Amino acid sequence: MPRGALHPLLERKSFSSADEVRTFPKGKIEIVSIGGTEVAKATFQPGWRWSESVKPIVKTTSCSAPHLGYVISGRMHVVADDGTEVDYGPGDAMSIEPGHDAWVLGSEDCVMFDVTSGPMYAKSR
Repeated sequence: MPRGALHPLLERKSFSSADEVRTFPKGKIEIVSIGGTEVAKATFQPGWRWSESVKPIVKTTSCSAPHLGYVISGRMHVVADDGTEVDYGPGDAMSIEPGHDAWVLGSEDCVMFDVTSGPMYAKSR
């Protein structure tokens, strides 16, 4: 069976041996391919801001990745292109459409899992 496969209906992978890791200033995204999809674990350090850390890599006006996930720790502030603002913190499920900026609030790393952005997040275009 392939790495991580326990049974045709059971599969396990660890982010400690992620299939792909992308780093950028003040953050990283670790990706595992599992169950026919990619799951991303993102870690953003204090001072991280999408428009400063990722925008230079992807060269878009705002984040064009959709996000559907769950915040494990830390806090993040997100501002949509239309001006709508939301803070996310530990225990929050999140759905964020493309077209936004975001930054870490406070002095703790913001760690989250995302099931939609892995294929495109922080990839040069």
